[in-house]
Amino acid sequence: MSWFIVLIAFLLASIKTTNNKNPSVSVVIPAYNEEKTVAKIVTVIKKIDYVNEILVVDDGSTDNTVKEAISAGSKVISHKSNLGKGAAIKTGFKNTKSDIVAFIDADISNLTSKKVDNIIKPILEGKTDITKTKFARESGRVTELTAKPLLKFFFPEIVFEQPLSGQFAGKRTALNKIKFEKDYGVDVGIVLDADIHGIRIQEVDIGNIKHDMSPLSDLNKMANEVVRTIINRAVEYGRVTMMDTLGNYIRMAIMGLSLIILGLFTIFFVQPIPLFLGSIIAVIGVILTIYYVIKLVSKSFNILKKGSRGSILKSFLKMHFPFLVCGLILILMLTTFMSATTINDGVISVEPTSRNLIIFSHPDQQQTISVRGPYTVDSAIENETNFLRIPQDALTTMQMDIGDTIELGDTTYSVNETRPGEANTLRIPSDARRYLDVSSGDVISNSRLNRIFDSSIISHTINSSNLNNSTVLKENFQIFDHKSNETEVNITLNGKHIKTISGSFKNDSQYTLSDNGNIIGKFNGNNIKNNETLKFYSGDNVIELSFNDSMNETTSSQFLSSNKNSFIEFYTN
Repeated sequence: MSWFIVLIAFLLASIKTTNNKNPSVSVVIPAYNEEKTVAKIVTVIKKIDYVNEILVVDDGSTDNTVKEAISAGSKVISHKSNLGKGAAIKTGFKNTKSDIVAFIDADISNLTSKKVDNIIKPILEGKTDITKTKFARESGRVTELTAKPLLKFFFPEIVFEQPLSGQFAGKRTALNKIKFEKDYGVDVGIVLDADIHGIRIQEVDIGNIKHDMSPLSDLNKMANEVVRTIINRAVEYGRVTMMDTLGNYIRMAIMGLSLIILGLFTIFFVQPIPLFLGSIIAVIGVILTIYYVIKLVSKSFNILKKGSRGSILKSFLKMHFPFLVCGLILILMLTTFMSATTINDGVISVEPTSRNLIIFSHPDQQQTISVRGPYTVDSAIENETNFLRIPQDALTTMQMDIGDTIELGDTTYSVNETRPGEANTLRIPSDARRYLDVSSGDVISNSRLNRIFDSSIISHTINSSNLNNSTVLKENFQIFDHKSNETEVNITLNGKHIKTISGSFKNDSQYTLSDNGNIIGKFNGNNIKNNETLKFYSGDNVIELSFNDSMNETTSSQFLSSNKNSFIEFYTN
């Protein structure tokens, strides 16, 4: 048994040792006539304990670069002639086998181990797949005048501070996907390929570096090679097509959508423009949109097939966003029109209705912002000739609730809740529909409810936690289409606040309170105008009313005066 435990422990130790194995690191130093600094670069890098290999790639030097590199302890591979920085980097990469490869210029006179550490450590720590550097320097003319403007135009998602940095490192698995340019285009090529292939790339700051300033002739050559690399990648990855052909398709598709929207508006809202003209505009828009959307989808698909879908999405979104917004507006318009379309006797009628944004200002109301309606009128359910089924949003607008009664002409109806799945359906008996002058299938916006139910008398039951089960409190008011000044009424019963209700009073009218059908008190407009507090007595009950008539709000509900019904009715046992 003991040998089995020892075997398991050995296997676990082996697995742990394998998992903790540090990745190998190689440093490649491309050099061309750098006899003054190459030995110092090698010496600095040798001090870093996790670097397993240093390789200087001599790119056809004519001075003592090779001798200095060997004397400093580096391996050297030489090109017979000068092939360019990118070619030297490619040679160095092919001749190393490490998991991570870093590339350091041979002409940096103030290189330190910390600077090299900053380049390699983020990869060792798993934070990124490739690092590129930024640093303080006096040069950068090629970057600012050529690289950045072209990158911003063709690859707007790339926002590195110094896309041409010179020093970089990467995992071998990531660098295997990179196409190394043979010349000065190698730096920007790495950035572009990493972006296109979705490889993680991080810009690291290595502080100030000192190296020889390139003469103007070299800068001209460098600029040409950088421009060529960016343009070639833009063509290869479909960015030229995006900016030219794709951009034109998007503009024309937006034009088509805009014509459809313009046509619909002229058909439904602009009376002076003939119907046939609006229809022609809309049809032309439909033809343009379909044609260019097909071309747009086809071309976009071809671009995405090139393996650039990871990074190109940002650019695609920026380019396609106006088209998508325009399309969304059209969809919302069409769905609005379709939802408001009715067909009666072969006649198509479209009545677009707003969703009616309702903003409340009273703290005792549960919602502060609500979106309501529109509502569709339908016939009553069988055997419900004395019931109205009204959606909760509509009830809230008319200050009603389930269980209230509504008087339409000489008939009183009870208010019931809507059935499941009919949240915006008004079920009204035929006699009530005739009185309200509405028909089944009519669509009523929330703002029209008060106009439809104008002059209807409502008996509303007031609910309060301070009312016992033996007491019922009701308020009676009338719905009016016009607005009038609102007054708050605070109701107190036996010292307990019951409810704050609101509505309008007439200055020249008298109002009554009743308990079990018997009038227990009266008041008039002057009492309200003076914001008086009134007390009324009924048996052992003391009812107190206080008014706040200084509000700047308006309401469409008007409390009933005494010649109709009591303003407030108490029913107590």
